[in-house]
Amino acid sequence: ACSEFSKRSCEECLKNVSCLWCYTNNTCTDYPVRGILPSSSLCSLSNARWGVCWMNFEALIITMAVVAGIILLSIAVCCCYCCYCRRRSRRPDEEEEQLARKREERRLQSLQRKHERKVKQDEIRKKYGLLQDSDNPYSRFENE
Repeated sequence: ACSEFSKRSCEECLKNVSCLWCYTNNTCTDYPVRGILPSSSLCSLSNARWGVCWMNFEALIITMAVVAGIILLSIAVCCCYCCYCRRRSRRPDEEEEQLARKREERRLQSLQRKHERKVKQDEIRKKYGLLQDSDNPYSRFENE
C-alpha cells in the first residue's frame, strides 16, 4: 500500500502512519516493524522521514531521546526533592524530642547532684555540731 505513493510527495506518503519516506530515491515504503530503526540498506537515517516531512529520522530520534531524558531527570529530581522535604519536615520534631530528652536528663542529674551536695553538707554540719535538730529548731545556744 505504501509503495503506491512512491515518486509522489512526502506529505502524501506520510498521511499513512505505517509508511516511511526516503529522500535519496523519493520512495515510500512500509515502515520496518520488526526493527525499531530502519536499516541503512533501506534508507539512511538522515534521509528517512516518518511522521512529519520536515524532520529527518535522525533528528527525530535525538529529539525523542532528549525529551525522554528530560522527563526522567525531572521525575528523579522531583522524587529526590520530595524525599528531602519529607525528611526535613520530620527532622524538627525528632530534634525537639531529642532536646527535650536531654533537657530532662540534665534536670534529673542536677537534682541528683543537688541532693548529694545537701547530704554531704548535712554530714559536715552534723560532724561539727552545726546541724539543728529538725524536731526542735529553736534550741538554746550554749556557750562554753
